Amino acid sequence: MRDFATAPPLFDAAFLNDPYPVYRELRAAGAVLWRDDVFQGAWVLTRHADVELALRDPRLSSARTGGWVKRIPGVDASLQGRRAQAGLDAFQRLFGSAMVFLDGDDHQRVRKAMAAGFHPTLVRTMRADVERLTDELLDGLDAHAGFDFIAQVARPLPSRVIGLMLGIDRKDEAQFMAWSDDLAAFIGALQPTADQLRAAQRSLLQMVRYFDALLPVRRREPGADLVSRLAQAEAAGELRADGELLAQCAMLLFAGHETTRNLLGNGLYTLLAHPHAWARLCADADGVPLAVRELLRYDSPVQYTGRRVAAEFTLHGTRLRRGDLVVAMIGAANRDPDRFDDPDTFDITRRAGSHLSFGSGPHVCIGAGLALLEADVVLRAVLRRWPGLRLATASLRWNGIAGLRGLAALPVTAS
Repeated sequence: MRDFATAPPLFDAAFLNDPYPVYRELRAAGAVLWRDDVFQGAWVLTRHADVELALRDPRLSSARTGGWVKRIPGVDASLQGRRAQAGLDAFQRLFGSAMVFLDGDDHQRVRKAMAAGFHPTLVRTMRADVERLTDELLDGLDAHAGFDFIAQVARPLPSRVIGLMLGIDRKDEAQFMAWSDDLAAFIGALQPTADQLRAAQRSLLQMVRYFDALLPVRRREPGADLVSRLAQAEAAGELRADGELLAQCAMLLFAGHETTRNLLGNGLYTLLAHPHAWARLCADADGVPLAVRELLRYDSPVQYTGRRVAAEFTLHGTRLRRGDLVVAMIGAANRDPDRFDDPDTFDITRRAGSHLSFGSGPHVCIGAGLALLEADVVLRAVLRRWPGLRLATASLRWNGIAGLRGLAALPVTAS
């Protein structure tokens, strides 16, 4: 068997453009593989059953940010003095306080405080707002002249939707997206650099300062927005008064924008690259919900997630020791032939199998319903307006972010 710890790098530019051949190679090499080129050393899982196990198993902890930050090459050398160290410590505390990085009782407590804002009934009531925001963007476009779907639809729409939920001013939209870009480049890198860490640190702290200035207003004059709900939860003791509230606000703004942007972009690209699927949906838009499920499986916006071994155990004969990092390759699991028939074929009528793009178990994505709503609204609107839409170029640029896969641009036109 090939020694993947010392093999030439697999996660190169070709991987960033199309990771699926690499995933096939990794799946064939073994169930549990050690890779030195993933976060300075990690066990990599690529098979559906094992990835789902990692997402659910309490022996694997979501509290993994400490080692993630501290093991980045060049971080120690980049710190100059106590002020720089204090800034890194503040970043680490905030980062580690986000719900996605919490376990057990802390995770349940924070998730409960946030759950009301994402209740299915409340999300359904947002459909009219999402349709209005979508129409605002699409009304200004001339498909015959061509436009960039990422820049003009997929990027701004999720930002406006999550901004509406949080009750924040649209005039700050460009700043929110810039902060999100810095966080995405750090969170989505298989080997984060010290520069990416510093940019993410700066942007997260600026996000927190933004919400810290907004919170006194929401405490005095609470509304129906999610920031007001979380402020009330903090007052009731459901969130700790040590930055937990600020961390949730910042990560909601990031996650609500970044992953949905890539779902919309990857989704439209995949449909246009499969003209028969596009034509089928043009003829019957009621197939959109099932198509979105297949889009998520076929090219997941979230390609992997991590866990830290909390209790030593053996998986497929490999001893996983306490403190080891485990990277669960969601994108690979979604193409596992042991779980899906003909997994590399895009089939919008597929019903068998369950994708892991929203995770599984206690940490399943709290915003999944909102992301599905946005994808459904946007695809139906584009299908209705421009059934003749097509790709304007055969040469596409991906964002170069391994963990948060998406297109940098998607030029389209209508005949």
